[in-house]
Amino acid sequence: MNLADKVLAVNNDLPIRTDAPVHSGKVRSVYWLTATDSKRLIEEKGYDVPSDTSLAIMVISDRISAFDCIWSGENDMRGVPGKGAALNAISNHWFKLFKEQGLADSHILDIPHPFVWIVQKAKPVMIEAICRQYITGSMWRSYTKGERDFCGIELPEGLAKDSKLTALLQTPSTKGILEGIPGVPAVDDVNITRKNIEDNFEAFNFKSVDDIAQYEKLLTEGFDVISAALSKIDQVFVDTKFEFGYVKDVNGDDKLIYMDEVGTPDSSRIWDGEQYRAGKVVENSKEGFRQLLLNHFTDPDILLNKDRMSEREALARDNKLPLSVLMDVSKTYTDIAEKITGDKIVLSDNPKAEIVSILREQYQLID
Repeated sequence: MNLADKVLAVNNDLPIRTDAPVHSGKVRSVYWLTATDSKRLIEEKGYDVPSDTSLAIMVISDRISAFDCIWSGENDMRGVPGKGAALNAISNHWFKLFKEQGLADSHILDIPHPFVWIVQKAKPVMIEAICRQYITGSMWRSYTKGERDFCGIELPEGLAKDSKLTALLQTPSTKGILEGIPGVPAVDDVNITRKNIEDNFEAFNFKSVDDIAQYEKLLTEGFDVISAALSKIDQVFVDTKFEFGYVKDVNGDDKLIYMDEVGTPDSSRIWDGEQYRAGKVVENSKEGFRQLLLNHFTDPDILLNKDRMSEREALARDNKLPLSVLMDVSKTYTDIAEKITGDKIVLSDNPKAEIVSILREQYQLID
């Protein structure tokens, strides 16, 4: 079996029993279980949720996206070996730590396989909740152009690139295109202020105004927990994105939870501490891959300019990256996952076959 066979590139074609369309994102695919299977699993596995809760199988892939495009490599490498397992392992580690420290639950109920989560249906808060401890990336680019107001927060003059901010900043943006909200453009991923959220809390799917403070508290607490843990392995938690949603607890009451992924190399910037103290930024996250792409192509504006999206898509489609590039990315993901979790990331010989076998034999979800 060659290396490409160990990469799970397509994850929306599994024969999981469902009566709804499979939702496939850039990296994950979601299979909504039938009401019968959901109820059966809740009873058989003892999941701590109401008996009528809708469940889903969430399957991660090894695909890698950057600049809103999926990238592939030579030798039919349509993903990064070990990436999916590394991302899930890191999220699982942080979700467990959050629960141990009394923060909040996640949407995950069970982990049948390193690529698979069983989750309960959540109503997402329509906000990309971003925390920033350092000024870098898009914030730095805007700062150099004279912008000082970020999501209603005024930054001082004289900041240096990649320097630590005096306080942890929350800079939320919209999740998806939200229409009809005064003062908020109907485009994806546009910066918003706390007042935008307060004045339109229902449009962002908050149950009450008071829950805005709860989301901000969980955002800060989650960042601090991960940052403290990373500092123990000499890694700098630079910035990250959280997502939140509502689920029903076992009594049928709404509760705000963490959802999607947390503290991963896909959703965060993580820098090597020793190198940063020496004045050099070494990325242990997908940002390193993004920087590589910017340096790899002769016209990096294609990757940064949203008005050139058709050119960008052609660039990703028509350029197969060197195998060495994807293996370097693989090492970044697996190394940081092993540092965080303390466990080895083992590549599956045939992840799809393993997933099918487990979901058929242990969960009876495949005929």
